[in-house]
Amino acid sequence: MNDRKQSPTPTTDAPQTVAVALEEREGQSSPVITASGKGYVAEQILAIAFANNVKVRTDADLVQVLSAIDVESEIPTEAVAAVSEILAYVYKANGKAPPALFQMKSNPTENGQ
Repeated sequence: MNDRKQSPTPTTDAPQTVAVALEEREGQSSPVITASGKGYVAEQILAIAFANNVKVRTDADLVQVLSAIDVESEIPTEAVAAVSEILAYVYKANGKAPPALFQMKSNPTENGQ
């Protein structure tokens, strides 16, 4: 009989990178997930984004939700607000006006309202 206790093996694994790519498509009410992956695949998604000057934003909670959705699916209703906020940031960073669906007004009295 072996009475020695084995110490747990320390985990030195770094958290795995997760990435999800979204695309707005004409005629669809929500952005579509065009790529999703973990580890090496996520690194490739990010490399392609950086190579094409696509703005990347880190949001661990949102990526966990979106990575569970099938590629070529619209984002779920629960994630629309968070994705809208990110898209507004990306459009602003690129100096472009967002589509009407994602426009955010800072003052409700502007534009005759």
